[in-house]
Amino acid sequence: MNILLLAFALPVAVVILSIVLQKILRSPILVSATFFAIFLIVTYAVFDSSFLIFTILYTILSYVTAILVRLVCNIISRLNMNRIINTNELVNTNTNNALNNGNCGRCNRRY
Repeated sequence: MNILLLAFALPVAVVILSIVLQKILRSPILVSATFFAIFLIVTYAVFDSSFLIFTILYTILSYVTAILVRLVCNIISRLNMNRIINTNELVNTNTNNALNNGNCGRCNRRY
């Protein structure tokens, strides 16, 4: 078995596919269970039982990647929510000032 395949190609593929599956499934446990099932089938169908160690390592890598993606997505969504809340406060403040000045907030004509 090629060491370059085990040390570079498969881990990169696991990370990329874990990101994609996490965005689709939104569950790190399901992502890692999917990878474990796939690599377990590949272990006994293509390789020998010594590949089982790599199966466990790739499953752990998949789980950690999915957790990190979930964490990053939560941080980004909270930052976006804060920006929306701050924008709404600014709009509400401007609207209240416009209504207090006697105009509708859309027109700035002075009579």
